Amino acid sequence: MPKVSVIIPVYNVEKYLSECLDSVINQTLKDIEIICVNDGSTDNSLSILEEYAKKDKRIKVINQENKGLSGARNTGIENVTGEFIGFVDSDDWIDSNFYKNLYNTAITTNSDIACAPIKRVYGNKIHLRLKIESEQLATTLQEKFDILNIPRCCYVWNKIYRSSKLLKHNIRFEQGKYFEDVPFSIDIISKLNNIIAVPGAFYYYRANPNSIVNTLNNFKRMDHIWAKDYMLNFVKENNIKIPFKLQLKRKHKFIIFGITILKVYEWETEKHYKLFGIIPILKKITF
Repeated sequence: MPKVSVIIPVYNVEKYLSECLDSVINQTLKDIEIICVNDGSTDNSLSILEEYAKKDKRIKVINQENKGLSGARNTGIENVTGEFIGFVDSDDWIDSNFYKNLYNTAITTNSDIACAPIKRVYGNKIHLRLKIESEQLATTLQEKFDILNIPRCCYVWNKIYRSSKLLKHNIRFEQGKYFEDVPFSIDIISKLNNIIAVPGAFYYYRANPNSIVNTLNNFKRMDHIWAKDYMLNFVKENNIKIPFKLQLKRKHKFIIFGITILKVYEWETEKHYKLFGIIPILKKITF
């Protein structure tokens, strides 16, 4: 059994794919399997995958019709054989000791999830997105939210997850939805046990101007609202406290004859009421 199964969903990323694959095959933890799911690419991504698979027997290429990011990740989950599962997006990359750090620490601390720090890459600029300076163990939901910096960093790819637990609880990505990382992350941190935060090796997240977040249309906006509501409802039901600056916001409008009479901005802990959408009239603490 491999120590880690790395799932890489691939769709039209010929420009970045080699950099991603090189970072995974050159991991200091050699006992891994690499499951690349080509999700109906129309560029040279599949050819690149096949060339890499010829050189490295740990690479398994699965070719499927386009099902979206969620569908590609779910296909990967269905084919894992490793003790832990990790995800790498095909335009990102990882430090060479990334999986060694996460796996060894997860084993020594008997944790179901291990989490690494994140660097966000935009062009030639690199910014620290999630800071982890020392090992931190989280056992309660509140502790998990705190060390993972949720909801600001509600990502799936800077972590590894114990496969047996993920499969036991049948946790999957919501197919056909954007912002699917949010409900997946909430489900998995609530159902799996300890999370260990591990310093020393980074996940490099490429900020793509053509990404889902940066190319919102009406369907994506609806899914964005769906993901926010999922998070807000979970936080309220479990009485999780989040620093106000990190809280998610949702907005309600009350319109009469085409005129906005009232806007209500709702966070986890506060509601702000504005007459005509601009004049503050009330602030209410919700818990």
